[in-house]
Amino acid sequence: MRPLTEQDIRDSFINCSKGDAKRLAVPRDLAERPWDDLDFLGWRDPGAPDRSYLVAERQGRPVGVALRFQPAQRGFLHRSMCALCLTTHPRGGVSLMTARKAGPAGREGNSVGLYMCTDLACSLYVRGRKLPETGVRYEESLTLEEQIARTTGNLSAFLDKLYA
Repeated sequence: MRPLTEQDIRDSFINCSKGDAKRLAVPRDLAERPWDDLDFLGWRDPGAPDRSYLVAERQGRPVGVALRFQPAQRGFLHRSMCALCLTTHPRGGVSLMTARKAGPAGREGNSVGLYMCTDLACSLYVRGRKLPETGVRYEESLTLEEQIARTTGNLSAFLDKLYA
């Protein structure tokens, strides 16, 4: 992913108002991010514990999504595997992230959800730059490039649902 500026990020959001995008907390460490290892930029809002954001490149431009999250609960709905990168986590490492749809559907309250790594570090887990709390990822027969393609494909499918 190419490095993004604060303005790039604020201008990219598709599912919140321009005012909301102007007020959201953008990471202060953009210059230190490992851009070459990121398929998308993801972060949690330190001032709003139930909010996260991600920005991905689609068709050559950044697309930002405001997310609300709930940690996965034990029991029937418990998930321990991220649906984007397929990294498994112990309790609390995967959360249900929901995003309002773009356009009129979102203004009517329609949303899409996906279980994701709570810290949104999927790109780093896939590349082995960050390890889950358990200290290991399952060994896969796919090459690193195929795992990256799967992760970006899963993210693209999620973003497609926001436009539908």
